Parts: sequence; structure tokens; C-alpha cells
Amino acid sequence: MLFAFSLTPSLLPRPLVAQGIVSGLSFTVGYALGVTSHWLWAYLHIPEPSPRLERHIKWVVASVCFIVAWFFLWQASEWQNSIRTLMEMAPANDTRPFSIALIALAVFSFAMLIAHLFKLTFRLLSRKMARFLTRRVSSLLGTMAAIALFWLVIEGVIFSLALKVADRSYQQVDELIQDDLSPPSDPMTPGSAESLVSWEALGSRGRRFVTQGPAGEEIGDFTGEEAPDPLRVYIGLNAAETPQARARLALEELKRVGGFERSVLLIATPTGRGWIDPAAQDTVEYLHRGDIATIAAQYSYLPSHLSLIAEGEYGVENARALFSTVYEYWASLPNDERPRLYLFGLSLGALNSDLSFDLYDIIEDPFHGALWSGPPYRSETWRSVTADRDIGTPAWLPTFRGGSVVRFMNQYQGLDAAESEWGDFRIAFLQYASDPITFFDPAAFWREPDWMREPRGPDVSSDLRWYPVVTMLQLLADLAAGQAPAGYGHEIAAEHYVDAWVALTEPEGWSDSDVARLREHFIQLREERQAK
Repeated sequence: MLFAFSLTPSLLPRPLVAQGIVSGLSFTVGYALGVTSHWLWAYLHIPEPSPRLERHIKWVVASVCFIVAWFFLWQASEWQNSIRTLMEMAPANDTRPFSIALIALAVFSFAMLIAHLFKLTFRLLSRKMARFLTRRVSSLLGTMAAIALFWLVIEGVIFSLALKVADRSYQQVDELIQDDLSPPSDPMTPGSAESLVSWEALGSRGRRFVTQGPAGEEIGDFTGEEAPDPLRVYIGLNAAETPQARARLALEELKRVGGFERSVLLIATPTGRGWIDPAAQDTVEYLHRGDIATIAAQYSYLPSHLSLIAEGEYGVENARALFSTVYEYWASLPNDERPRLYLFGLSLGALNSDLSFDLYDIIEDPFHGALWSGPPYRSETWRSVTADRDIGTPAWLPTFRGGSVVRFMNQYQGLDAAESEWGDFRIAFLQYASDPITFFDPAAFWREPDWMREPRGPDVSSDLRWYPVVTMLQLLADLAAGQAPAGYGHEIAAEHYVDAWVALTEPEGWSDSDVARLREHFIQLREERQAK
């Protein structure tokens, strides 16, 4: 039955292999629950049916379960395509019943192999201890020793070794000099001959960030008036030894290029590998007509999900070092001579940006606001605000205290929908109801999450149902392998960034028609890139 439930839709369309793995794990958990229940039944000496009656019961139940599983298998493709239709994706025919069943069987077989190895280890250790201890004590200690041994091998050896290999591999990739990029000749660009940061020290992501943004000429062509080149400062992970040293280097480079002379200053916290979403960065630079500077520092070579597991505290330490260094200098400037200061982060960047400052440290001289898109479920501010949302507002788009400080938006509703006046200090969350990064919840293992209750998010399937254990496995698959186009899931679309930046930063001189034209401009750019 758990195998059948695993074939129902979740937040995002799942590829074939991901579906097979989820189904195999669900089948394994269901089998384990059955074995445990049968053992408990016998342990409690509850009367059992006669062998003949038991055989008939098994045949009947097995037949019913087989029919249900087979029906769900054939229905799986239609369920997956219902999500694709909801997200304006073309239907897919890769949900093949026989392939899913084979992958699930392979996963179950592997799990059974591990279980048998554990059983052999437990018996061996118990027999050794039984020479000196009673049977019950030796069994208990044997179980504990087997668990400790398997945990040591899996977590202490295999997992740690895999992380080290991944970190080293991604570091080598980060150090590669791209063939399609060359050091900038503009002395105001990091990585140039005059820069305090070498071209090599920018890292792979940093080199693209500082050289591939919109130039002032492009912005001017769109707005019809002359615009300066936006300033971008980026510090790679190998530019200095410690987070504090990298933060000081970033500040000095920002001062060198005149970042504090711009009208807006943005502290952007990257994702795990140091990536900053161009959809967010380019749009805010257009809206402020190039009169903006951005500063960022890399804190990991690993992708976000691995960085969160292996180096979670290090990412927070780096974000805090950069914010405190820049904020202290910014706060020392006269109010009328300093830029407006904003924070930005996507995904893991949103989490670390949220943790980069203490409200009590900035309360006397607060910065102007923050935009956090696709915030992970572990984000403390997001979790507390969502939990304490105003009565009657959904968990996927809450209202908090009328929206006077914190506001939420998605692809259907902007930040201006709140009734209260937005104060000078502003926090904005841009999130989609179909984003598993935001709405994954470990408690889904045993209870239905709030965001699944009615009313549902408009981009969440009406066929989605909560099942114990299975729903959490489905959400894990969405995290690892879910697919979504821009504007759904964890793919934040540029046109929604436009609306978020307009409401948060209130750039001057933009009419509604100008904003609509800018949205269309970025939609066309995305379509051109997809066509290529």
C-alpha cells in the first residue's frame, strides 16, 4: 500500500529514476512495518489464526494489494502530467510502470541486503557476548554494538569520505579558468590589473558574476537615458584564509570602486557554490538605472544541499563577517551621504543572510530591507513568522501583523497586497507554494503539514494527499530531483523579482507601464536563452 501511495503526485513532477527510488523506499518501509507488527503480535502472545485461515487471508490481502498497486502504477503517468499541465509544461511519457517497478524492486533488494548484513553482524556479536553474559543482555548489547558499527561505517567513513571527495572535486572545478571569459580591462571591475582581488581569486562563479551583468549602455538603451555601469564586488573562497579577512578585502575593494557613492548598496549572500541568481541581480540593476553596487563573498565549493549538511555553520560565519564589516563602515557614514542598504539571498543564501545580523545590533540604525527568495524550511525568521501568521491566512502565503514589517509574495500576489503601511525597515519573502525547498517538513513523516490544508496554493495539485512516511519521501525526492520551469517550484522567475524589487526598494521614475515593459523584457531574454 505504501508503494501505491508513493505513486501519487507531490509538489513537482518526478523523473523516472526518482519515482522508482521513492517507490522502492516506500515499499521497504511498508515491509519493515509489517515485519515489526508481526513480531510485536507474536511477542504479545495475541492469538493467531490457523495456518489454513492465515493462508487464505494472505492470498486475499495480497490480491487486493496487487490490484491497487497495479492501478496506481498505470495512473502514475496521468498524475505526473497533471502537475506538468498546472505548471504549463508539456506532458511527458517517461513514467513507465514496468521500469518503476524494476527500480523499486532493486532498491528494496539493496535494503534487504543491508538488513541481512545487520542481522548477521548482530548475531555474531551477540554470540560472542553470550559466552560471558546472559542471553537477553548479550542480545541488547549486540544490537547496540551493531547499530554503532553500522553508523560508524556509514556516517564516519562512507559519508565523510564522499563529502571530502565532492569538496575537492568542486574546488578543482571552481579554480578552472573558463575559456569564454577573460580578465576585465576596466579598472573598476574586480579581477582587473588594478583590482585588490586577482582574476584567479574570484573563482568560477565570481568571474561570471563580475563580468556578465548588464552594462550601463544596455540599461540606458532600455530606459532611454544615460546610465552608469552597475558595480559588482565578489570575493572568492581562496582569496583569503579566514571569513574576516575576506570580508575586509571585500570592503576595501568596494571602497576602491566607489560602491558607497552609489544610491543603493546590496549585500548579496550566494548559494552553496557561490552562485547569485542573475534574474534577481540584473533586474534590480535595471530598476535603479545602474546606480547600484553589490558586494558578495563565496563560502563554499559545494552545492547548497551538501554545503548545508557539511558546512552549515561556516556559511553563517562568512555571512556574518561580511555583513558586520560592511554595516559598521556604512553606519559610520553620514545619513545623507550613504547609500540605501539592502540584503538579498536565494535558497541557502536566504538562510545565511537571515542569520548574518542580530536585530539588537542594528535596531538603533537599521538598514533598509531584505529580499529573501525561496527561503529554506530551516530559516528561523521564516518559520516563526509563518507559524505566528494572522488568522485566516494560508501557510503558503501568510500575512504577519498586517504586513507592517514582513511581507510575502508569490507569482500571483505581490507585496503591495498588505493592508498596513510598510515601514522604513522591510523584510520581503518571495516564495512559491510548489517550492519543496521552502515547504519540506520533516514532521510530514507523521502529520499533515499546514500548507497542504485548504485553501491550497494555486500551483499545487488538487490530487496531492498526505500519507504517513510516504509524503516525506516524496518531498525528499522533490528536493533532490524535482523539475519545474521558471515561476514554479524553486525556479524564481525574473518578472517576479521585478515586482519584488519595485515594492521593496521603490525606485524612482518607474510607471506601471515601464515596469510591465521591463517584465516583458526579461521574459523575452529567458525565452531566447531557452531557444538557444
